[in-house]
Amino acid sequence: MNSNRHLFFIAILCLIVYGTFAQQPVTERYVSKVWRADLGNGTYKNPVLNADYSDPDAVRVGDDFYMVASSFDAVPGLPVLHSKDLVNWQLIGHALKRQPPFDHFSKTQHGNGVWAPAIRYHNKTYYIYYPDPDFGIYLTKAKHPAGPWSEPELVEAGKGLIDPCPLWDDDGRNYLIYAYAGSRAGIKSVLAVKLLNPEGTKTLDEGVLVYDGHETDPTVEGPKFYKRNGFYYIFAPAGGVATGWQLVLRSKHIYGPYERKVVMDQGSGPVNGPHQGAWVNTQTGEDWFLHFQDKGVYGRVVHLQPMKWINDWPVIGLDKDGDGKGEPVLVYRKPNAGKQYAPCSPAESDEFNGPTLGLQWQWQANPKPVWAFMHAQKGVLRLYSDQLPEGARNYWELPNILMQKFPADEFMATVKLTFSPNEKIENEKAGLIVMGQSYASLAIKRKKEGNFLVYTVCEAAAKGRPETENALTKLKAAQLFLRLSVRKNGICNFFYSLDGMKFEPAGDTFQAEPGQWIGAKMGLFCSRETKINDSGYADFDWFRVEPIH
Repeated sequence: MNSNRHLFFIAILCLIVYGTFAQQPVTERYVSKVWRADLGNGTYKNPVLNADYSDPDAVRVGDDFYMVASSFDAVPGLPVLHSKDLVNWQLIGHALKRQPPFDHFSKTQHGNGVWAPAIRYHNKTYYIYYPDPDFGIYLTKAKHPAGPWSEPELVEAGKGLIDPCPLWDDDGRNYLIYAYAGSRAGIKSVLAVKLLNPEGTKTLDEGVLVYDGHETDPTVEGPKFYKRNGFYYIFAPAGGVATGWQLVLRSKHIYGPYERKVVMDQGSGPVNGPHQGAWVNTQTGEDWFLHFQDKGVYGRVVHLQPMKWINDWPVIGLDKDGDGKGEPVLVYRKPNAGKQYAPCSPAESDEFNGPTLGLQWQWQANPKPVWAFMHAQKGVLRLYSDQLPEGARNYWELPNILMQKFPADEFMATVKLTFSPNEKIENEKAGLIVMGQSYASLAIKRKKEGNFLVYTVCEAAAKGRPETENALTKLKAAQLFLRLSVRKNGICNFFYSLDGMKFEPAGDTFQAEPGQWIGAKMGLFCSRETKINDSGYADFDWFRVEPIH
């Protein structure tokens, strides 16, 4: 009996330990070779994330910082990042495995889907409110930010509701501030507040207008709601993504009236915008502000600014003339997070040796389960070809492209590929792509005469223009190394190699372009034009991001 009781307690202990680790997955510490914000001398350079993490919001819980960002139609969506010092970040998961409504997002939906989210910690639970401008405001919750996250719950249905942020007030009431997308709602440049039910899952009223920015702050959006020293604060950008300023509103009453102050703009520096973000403080009492900058082809990258409070107004960035309005810093001392932490970065390279795909990869729509498998025995990522959607004019409409963000202004990405097409059909194709409103790819294509290396460009793909494909050479081997070189301003060149050592140029120079509200992406694909009961496949042995050499 004593022995059984002993085994029982061991079993319970194992379950507790397993449950803890299941909720807190260990992520490998990765350090980028192409962008490092931590300068190693107690200072950092901006952007802290030189990649497209649009509309960042963040929260500190104990000694840990967590950040979320927009993901639009990319799946998995709603990336969640972790940091110990606000400079070095790791991608630890996604809050959305698939995006609802599921059928709707089984097709590409460029620019739609997850817009600016907000993350908060309340009652030992993490809350993410996110808007879909076509369907409404959703809520997903988790006990640990790496997940698992609950199925999204529709807090309020409606078109044009965007940029929600909750506030739990001192009296126990819950509120939600939000903005409107003019493209769906027919109005914009206004902020409103709705009362939430105690659970935060449903709105309870029609909303109260708290700020109209038409006169002084056109396109005010992206509000973040805070309370400090008896004041309600709304941090919100205005004036447009690439040209605007940081606005702060304050009031002693939640519905206003609100006083207005511009607390940061571009000033004399090179950081345009600067656009929406999040106020966070460290456990040592310092205040900081994370925001994004629109860098065109590279997307919306994340900056970290020092912040201080003067007369109950925040001053963000460097205030050169003491007027209470700062401008973004380029290099600054690191936050005091209580101790020093080693550099880390969101993953870029992937050896494809594990049982799961790296967190940096996202599809262009909700995936089918047969698109990709980790082949543990071979240590490869296997992509099976899928037929182009009916009526698709080019790869802008191809959902099964596996992509990741550009990680720096300049870099090189190389992939080892072995192609095994179904030889009963023609035009099966697998390769490396740079995707935006125009795109280019280098791939192996199966034709009647054998396998060919083909370079493809599609200008104005977003407008439905056809591709231009150029067959470069017939291939004798099924294995090939493909390389992408990206230089400043998104200038791209492709290369190929038979042995992985000597690379030959392939195709003309290509100017990468942004996608819809996002930067250009690079990725892998395997596609076909015809229906077949047994598709071919491509094995990707590894994908490595390095400096250009």
